[in-house]
Parts: sequence; C-alpha cells; structure tokens
Amino acid sequence: MATRSPVSRSSFALRISVYDSVCATVTPLLALAVRGAPSLSTADWPTAAIYCGLTTGLTLLALVAFRVRDSVAHLFSVGDAIELAKAVAMAELATCLILFSATRLENIPRTTPVIHALLLAAALVVGRSFVRMLRSGAETGAADSAPAQPQHVIVIGANKLSSLYIGFLRAYAPSQYRVIGLLDDRPDMIGRSLAGIRVLGPINHLSPIVEEFKEHGVSTDRVLVGGDPDVLAAESIGQITAVCNALEMRLDYIPHLLGLDAQAAADTPSATLPATLPLGASATYSAPRYHRIKRALDLVFALVLTIALLPVMLLVAAVVLFDVGLPVLFWQERIGRNGQSFQLHKFRTLQPSFDWKGRPLPEEARLSAIGRMLRMVRLDELPQLLNVLVGDMSLIGPRPLLPRDQPLHPAVRLSVRPGMTGWAQVHGGTSLTPEEKNVLDEWYVQYASPWIDLKILGKTIGIVLGGDHHTRSKAAPSGRGQLDLAGHRDPLGET
Repeated sequence: MATRSPVSRSSFALRISVYDSVCATVTPLLALAVRGAPSLSTADWPTAAIYCGLTTGLTLLALVAFRVRDSVAHLFSVGDAIELAKAVAMAELATCLILFSATRLENIPRTTPVIHALLLAAALVVGRSFVRMLRSGAETGAADSAPAQPQHVIVIGANKLSSLYIGFLRAYAPSQYRVIGLLDDRPDMIGRSLAGIRVLGPINHLSPIVEEFKEHGVSTDRVLVGGDPDVLAAESIGQITAVCNALEMRLDYIPHLLGLDAQAAADTPSATLPATLPLGASATYSAPRYHRIKRALDLVFALVLTIALLPVMLLVAAVVLFDVGLPVLFWQERIGRNGQSFQLHKFRTLQPSFDWKGRPLPEEARLSAIGRMLRMVRLDELPQLLNVLVGDMSLIGPRPLLPRDQPLHPAVRLSVRPGMTGWAQVHGGTSLTPEEKNVLDEWYVQYASPWIDLKILGKTIGIVLGGDHHTRSKAAPSGRGQLDLAGHRDPLGET
C-alpha cells in the first residue's frame, strides 16, 4: 500500500513571480488603451473591468499551468520562450472563448486579444532577457572561462538500473555527461520517457540515431548498456560493438562502471569516465566596449522584428509542416560567447536523413524545392530571432560554428555573441575557407561599430532580395599589417 510522504513538499506548486503577475494585470488595460476601446469611457467602465479581470485571471492560470516560474530567469532559453508563447496563446484562446462566444462584449474590439497577446509576450520575454543580460556579467575572453564540453551518452535498455544511473550522472557530474537518448527493443517503450529521457528507437537504430544527432551538432561519445553483456542477445551485442568501433565511441556496461564484477574492479580505466578537455585557446581576449552595449540594441530590434515578422514565421511554419512534417524547427548545438554551447534554431528544410527502417536517404532526396526556396531567401533562419531575444546570439556578429569546426585559436571570435549575419557572410559566405572566415570574423570583433553593422545589414538585405551571389575574396597575409579579406586596412599596422 502506498504511503503518503510526511514531508510538506509537492511536485507541483502554484508559483508565479511578482513580475509576471504585474504583466498579467497591466497588459489587458494597456491593450484596451492602445486599441482605443470605447469601454474605457466613464460610462462603460464595468465592461472594461470585466474584460481586464477575466483576462488577468486566465493569464495567471495559464502561466501556472505551463509552469513558467519553474525556469530560471538568468538561464532563459529558446525553449523557455516557446513555453511562454504557449501560455500566452492558451490565455488568449480562453479569453476569446469565454468573452466573445458567451457574452460578446460589444465595446471590446475584436483585435484587443491579439494586441494583448503581443504586449504580454513582449513584456515576459523582455523581463527575462533583461535579467539574463544583467547576470551574464562582463564579456571576457573565451579561453580562461570556456567550460568543458559534456560527453554525450546513449543508454541502451530502458530499465531501473539505467534510470538510476541517469539520475546519478545528473547529480554527480551534470556538466560533464549528458544522456541524449535511450534505445530499447520493446515496441511499447519506444516514444516513452525514462528519467526524463525519451526512448528514441530499437537497438538496431543505434547507427542512424548517432548520425542524426551528429547532423544536429551533437557527437555521441559513449554508449552505456543498462546491464551485463548477457542482458542482450549476442547478435545485438555484436551489432552494438561493431557500431561503436566504426564510429569511435566507447562502449561500457553500467554494472562494470559501478565495480559490480571482478573484471571491472581490475580494469580501472574503463571503470571511470574521463573528463573532456575544455574548448578554447590558450590566450585570452577582451572584446571592445561596443560589444557590451550591443545587447540592449539587439533586444529592442529583435523584439520589433519578431513581432513584425510573426505572420511570416507562422506562414513559413505552415509551409514547413506541409512539406517535411513535424517538428517544424531544426536545431544544432553551436558554440557561442565564452565557449558556451547553445541550441541554434532554424525552420526545417530537409527530410530526415534516415527512413523509418533506419535506412539512409540520399542527400538529393532530402531537400525539396520548397526547402531550397526557403534557404535562398533566408526565411529558414527567422527562428534565430528567438536566440537573439534570449541572449544566445546577436543580430550581427561572427556566425556560430559547430564544435568540430572551431578554428585553432578561437578566443577572439568567441569573446562576443555570434550573429544571425556577419562580416564574413556578406564578403564571401560559403565560398570562403574556414581560415578566411576566421580572419574576417576577428577583424569585425576588433573594429565593429554602428556604421559597420548598418553596412552589414544593408548587404544582408541585398543578398536576401537578390540571391546569394558571393564571390570569393582574396586572402591577405596574416599579421599586424594585414589587409583583411574585405579590403579594409588594419589601422594598427601596415600593408
């Protein structure tokens, strides 16, 4: 018989911040004022009071239901922004159903809920982005503060031992090891979650799933089996071993790592998980002051662009849903400011790299005509405005790279937030080599200014409207006296 816990704690608490409460209270009245609603007149103030009161109550309920208070403000992410959008949409839907279907308040304009949704979402996002900006501290070089990149682990076997070990890794080394997926041959387990980790497929899909993660910028470093070797069929063990050897992944068994057999006790190296090396260069670099004030400008302009382009993004999302299906967003793990990894988001333009049987699809069959068009006009990049809002990226800066594509000495480019567009993108783009891109990116970091940002913005708009017709620039000699790839003289030296 289950026994209730004597500890007065609950897994779900009715929590909401003071800031969110103020936003929920003020924004309905502000929306009525912006719309110039007749209900704000002295004669019809009860109608406005009913609307504001009910809308505020429904908004608070939605914020509690979606547990937005559970997220940490100074770690605000794109996922948190999406949850906020869901809560706001649910609050507005409930408002419309109750007020305009049941009572049909005549003096409340029908566009008021739309205006309220935009104001509420903007207030909630800006507040969290501001907290994150304050807590982020001064922008320093990447080398001395770059955290170690976590090892990514796939666990085979959705059982109690696997669940306990996943919890152990979270408690003991959350920044060193990250479990990214589970595999299990039982059909009823596929799609379910264990310890918060989704069961992605059967064991024989290990290779395509590893490749799928690799496409998202996540390399799989280790495979753990939730039991002794005899817990799986010999055929499965042989297949797992072959895949791990081919893809250079380490294979371990959880009981061996815990020292539960004599062989593991004698084999010390495989009983412990080695730490990963930090990403970054040996030298530090402090970015110019202009980059420290750009964050406020990014927040304002990204918010305006997100609101202005919201209909376009919804239309693109519908097109992507029709073309490639769910999910409509694609993400990759990239390296940002100070060497910290983040998830860069785009609209999907490719079909999955493997079919439902785990067989690889040819590259030419994955990109449709619609996906090619979205890439050509850069509409697939619009979700990165959310990355800018939450503080992962800037509107203009060095493009974020995959961990494996980092230059040998990345301290300069990693001292600032990566951008949606940048100096290298408008002076060669994909026609440049990684070394040439890095030279351009370093030049921008050192000499960035509002004028240069406006120049980049103008060239980006020209590329979007006129198509990508990059010509490859000539690389100049390196050193203090170099002429950068775009033809600008380094003011600190001679050419």
